Amino acid sequence: MPFSEIDHRSIAVVKGLAMDAPHAAKSGHQGTAMALAPLAHVLWTRVMTYDAKAPLWPNRDRFILSAGHASILLYSMLHLTGYELSLEDLKQFRQLGSLTPGHPERGHTAGVEVTTGPLGQGFANGVGMAIAERNLRARLGNEICDHNIWVVCGDGDLSEGVSHEAASLAGHLKLSRLTVIYDDNQITIDGRTDLALSDDAPLRFKSYGWNVIELGDKSNDLDSIESALLDAKNEGRKPSIIILKTLIGNPSPHTDTAAVHGYSLKDDEIKETKRILEIPEDKTFWIPDDVLEHYRAAGNRGEETRKKWEELFPSLDDERSETWATLSGSGLAPNWEESLPCWEQGSTVATRKASNECIQSLMECMPGLMGGGADLTGNTGTSISNYGIQSHEEPEGRQIFFGVREHAMGAISNGIALHGTLFPVTGTFLVFSDYMRGSVRLAALSNARSVFVWSHDSVAVGEDGPTHQPVEHAVSLRAIPNLDVFRPADANETSSAWEIAVTHDGPSAMLLTRQDTPVITNARNTDGVSKGAYIIRESSTEKALTIIATGSEVSVACIAAEKIERELDLGVCVVSMPCMERFERQTVEYQKSVISPIIPSISIEAGSTYGWSKWAEVTIGIDSFGTSAPGDIALAEFGITSETLLEAAVNLLKNGENA
Repeated sequence: MPFSEIDHRSIAVVKGLAMDAPHAAKSGHQGTAMALAPLAHVLWTRVMTYDAKAPLWPNRDRFILSAGHASILLYSMLHLTGYELSLEDLKQFRQLGSLTPGHPERGHTAGVEVTTGPLGQGFANGVGMAIAERNLRARLGNEICDHNIWVVCGDGDLSEGVSHEAASLAGHLKLSRLTVIYDDNQITIDGRTDLALSDDAPLRFKSYGWNVIELGDKSNDLDSIESALLDAKNEGRKPSIIILKTLIGNPSPHTDTAAVHGYSLKDDEIKETKRILEIPEDKTFWIPDDVLEHYRAAGNRGEETRKKWEELFPSLDDERSETWATLSGSGLAPNWEESLPCWEQGSTVATRKASNECIQSLMECMPGLMGGGADLTGNTGTSISNYGIQSHEEPEGRQIFFGVREHAMGAISNGIALHGTLFPVTGTFLVFSDYMRGSVRLAALSNARSVFVWSHDSVAVGEDGPTHQPVEHAVSLRAIPNLDVFRPADANETSSAWEIAVTHDGPSAMLLTRQDTPVITNARNTDGVSKGAYIIRESSTEKALTIIATGSEVSVACIAAEKIERELDLGVCVVSMPCMERFERQTVEYQKSVISPIIPSISIEAGSTYGWSKWAEVTIGIDSFGTSAPGDIALAEFGITSETLLEAAVNLLKNGENA
């Protein structure tokens, strides 16, 4: 069907909105949204499969605006095509409490698939969504899962390392349902991209194994855009990137300048641009009825497809029907808790190994569980046996080998989680959580349901030395809002943490030991772990001291408690605090019942003491970098021992007596 006058008028209206909303806010990015209006128009009216009335329909195409600063483009398309986003919402662009924040936020605005803004993240999210789509299609069939992932990115996205990592893996996996449109406008905030960038993007993506479509300067040629999008959609063997050279801010007086990347078009410039676009220069947020009708028709086009999809389920075979019911429901089969393992008290096992047993035991009753490690799959306990390796040849595989790509692993995991129905697990050493931090923060901001496994959680890593020994990392991760960080004391607490994490409405982190750790509990204590802290050892006489510990230091605290009670004849209770965030969410009454404010307390954790003064009068930890030595010697060197606790207890109680 040929493009008509109404298509071109519609594009002009989108460009008008792209100027008006930032101008009303006196803040925002106008130029990219203006330049990409023709592309967005073709995608949303001709190519994508979606139903604006059902924004969470599982078999919809996914649209990701990785260049999240151009959010007004996405908001305009959502409003015009009929999502629950009003014209008044557009007028409240970037205002307090509005549905149109400065950058798109998943869960805040209907139709926004992922939270974007930090550049490169949306690109990698798209790779995760493409993995999810292919995996579900292979397992459930094309009737249930058959859609495409569309990502719009810019120069900034492709400058960030996370996009390189993700693009490399996408090419290796041959993710053919992924199409990236690269807005090659050659403009950054600082000026033209040639100030700092001279990459040959087509050659780079060809080397990654992508299908490269170079459209040149046809950013206003609707027929060429549609043809390229359809070619990419039908490619079938590899991911595609469409390279589109646009003129940022076109056709404004600031076209092709760095100024229009941000907010530069004000009253006079907007009027001049609207004259060129042949839309009323004296009206703001102008949307004529015929343009709105044109877009609403596009937004309703997928309704019949969606309804036919919904009618398929009664005819599914039992296996697929049961799998889909679990995936689209809680994600867990009935009585799934019974699958989680327990360990005998007195045995020893590294919590990373215990975690791996938990993962493996959950695979059968949690069909959405998939994941792996960043070249440390076995080391971190994120290996998955008997469920296939995710690949072009085995798309149903649930073991993912991410390679040495920690940052992309985190962002890809977010894409898998936010695609829906799947639950990703990722693994690397705790010290390398630094490489993932941007993705982890966005997981927390997006409520992406997943588990980040970070093993080798202290200087007990040993001989690898300070480069591989985490010190400040646990504290740093606890500072991220909406991230539950578990550091379990033993194998049974690890199992309890997994029971909590797979039902949690957001991301969780597991900080796990490399070394074998004594099993000091006699069973799972999911109630205690779910509250973040609990008394793991009661005092044998009247309580005079509380020791608070996490992870492998809980067993050290229990040994110290025995010594203190024996040598000082004082009652000591030990509190295990596997998740500080959960404990902070408990009532004050519960907190006081676990850590009495009138009884002296000492904390011990093989990491930074920062933040522990909230719970303890004396804090034992490590506030310097580590050292290269066998793990037990390194722990002793930094005073992570029962002897240090005994000495601290003596000093604390003596000072109390002398006060």
